[in-house]
Amino acid sequence: MRWGRTLGLGLTALLLAGCAAEVASVKPGLRPKARPAAQAAPLPPSAESEALRVYYSAIQSDQISRGLLRTDGGGPDTPFTDTMLAENFVRIALYDEYTRGRDGFTQAEVPSPLRRWAGPVKVGVVFGPSTPVEKRGIEKARIGSYLSRLSRLTGHPIALADDGANFHLFILNEDERRAMGDQFGKMLPELSAAEVAAVVALPRSTYCLVYAMSVGGSSTYSRAFALIRAEQPDLRRMACLHEEVAQGLGLANDHPQARPSVFNDDEEFATLTVMDEYLLRILYDARLRPGMTEAEARPIVQQIATEILGGGA
Repeated sequence: MRWGRTLGLGLTALLLAGCAAEVASVKPGLRPKARPAAQAAPLPPSAESEALRVYYSAIQSDQISRGLLRTDGGGPDTPFTDTMLAENFVRIALYDEYTRGRDGFTQAEVPSPLRRWAGPVKVGVVFGPSTPVEKRGIEKARIGSYLSRLSRLTGHPIALADDGANFHLFILNEDERRAMGDQFGKMLPELSAAEVAAVVALPRSTYCLVYAMSVGGSSTYSRAFALIRAEQPDLRRMACLHEEVAQGLGLANDHPQARPSVFNDDEEFATLTVMDEYLLRILYDARLRPGMTEAEARPIVQQIATEILGGGA
């Protein structure tokens, strides 16, 4: 989670600033039909958006100066065993950080079933006008490369899609996001008006978010919605991309003992680590299945982790 909230719903959702939201009970056939005003001529950013750009730039500089936002994947300073890997998987894939009640989301870690995609993950990227046309190609290539990496790690089809996307990734600034309240409501019909309003009026401490959704009571994802603040500098946006998309694949929680990992609130790592790659391999291993409980999955997870790392206490 990146300075924000991960929401686990009984109508299960996760929401992050580095976060994911899972929502069960999605009505079939509801899909975002129209792109936002991403094709419109860009307008000068508001004073609020410009202030956020300065703020996030300062945040990134401070984090880098403190040795955070690492991109090395971990090293000799971050050893871990198969037991640690298995335990981190259980805490990240089989727990939610938030519960959903009548008044919204409340922080309370609770067990959840294993969740992942069964069909191909088709990612459609939508830029707001604030992202220059010349930068969109670079950003899209970066996203495509990351998706290819995720597909190799999981053995699951994950790729960019111009048409028929079921994982919608929006890169918008403050002004663009606030202007999309009605469209967000249509894209996320399972959320209350108050919950949609919270997405529109994100606090600046929330850098990004993702909702992964399934139909009915299923533990199999069928679509997802992610949002990244465009005001962030490149490395911070990359950090959001890496965590949000991976969480939208089924690694929904954050765990303070997970190291080296992006699924940790400490911001030490900006990009997927070696451990995170193993977590994704475990998540999509054929020996696991959506809907498994911790008791059912734990021995299988330990077996896979031991196979990956060769044992160790």
